[in-house]
Amino acid sequence: MKKKLAGGALIVAASLFAIHPSELITGENSSENHIPKNVPTGEVVDQAPEQIPFTLVETIDGDTIKARVKGKVEIVRYLLVDTPETKKPGMCVQPFAAEAFQRNNELVKEGSLSLEVEEGTKRDAYGRLLAYVFVEGQSVQETLIKEGYARVAYIMDPPYKYLNLYKTDENLAKKSKLKIWGTKEYVSYYGFIGCVR
Repeated sequence: MKKKLAGGALIVAASLFAIHPSELITGENSSENHIPKNVPTGEVVDQAPEQIPFTLVETIDGDTIKARVKGKVEIVRYLLVDTPETKKPGMCVQPFAAEAFQRNNELVKEGSLSLEVEEGTKRDAYGRLLAYVFVEGQSVQETLIKEGYARVAYIMDPPYKYLNLYKTDENLAKKSKLKIWGTKEYVSYYGFIGCVR
């Protein structure tokens, strides 16, 4: 009995000293109480991953938005997806780029927004926040992949929480030849090949 109590106390103590995911975005300690309400002290509770609410400032393209997160304006780059380019310097507008931008813009305006970060790298080489984005709890990345607007890409620091799900969705979109998958040899390992004529 003593061993069980000691083990439970050790788990609770470790969880209290763990870095909270929201602190990793701002780099500051949060003053929020992270222990769920109505939970007796000493009881270990499984929690859903923390999703941080945010407000949309602007949709940049099919896989990037500008958002206000915890009072700070951030460029948020969607984790694990890539859509055709519309605004990349020195690059033409690619097929389905305008459609991917439009669909992303529709999705992020459909309800309350939240994001989730992975435990590994939080920012890309351009300083953009890397995150999973959700509207009313539904993954924006998953919707873009399922509908054929995005490919799974930039698998830099696995494991990723949603990678297998996204790969399954991508395979279904490929089989159905949806959007980006409807043109032979348009999608490559490195991105998309071709320009809007």
